[in-house]
Amino acid sequence: MSHRILVVDDENHILQVLSLKLRNSGFDVSTAVDGEDALRQAIENPPDLVITDIQMPYMNGIELCNALLENKTTSRIPVVVITARGHTLAVSDTDIANVREVISKPFSPRGVAELATSILANVPTQTSERSEAA
Repeated sequence: MSHRILVVDDENHILQVLSLKLRNSGFDVSTAVDGEDALRQAIENPPDLVITDIQMPYMNGIELCNALLENKTTSRIPVVVITARGHTLAVSDTDIANVREVISKPFSPRGVAELATSILANVPTQTSERSEAA
């Protein structure tokens, strides 16, 4: 069973590029266009990793990280945050327990896929965790 990654960005071309690269790397990928949609999807069908942009409508990436952390179902899901180069972040903005890495745009899709592989190397898939609990 392959790891499932939820990619969250309001820019369609970024969703397409990342989804294609991650699928070609063997991951099962789902997408969301804003934080609210991502949170709903993550609660309904928890992914193994979330890759999210910061600047999005309705719920931004930082709010999403905090909401995932506060929910029992999603609190252990690692998150990679993507930020536009012009968007300055204080260290405290991403000093959230579930944030594993912060990547600046522009980024290498291959680098993101390699990072996902590295983060998920020792993580069981959510599907296998659910079947073990049943």
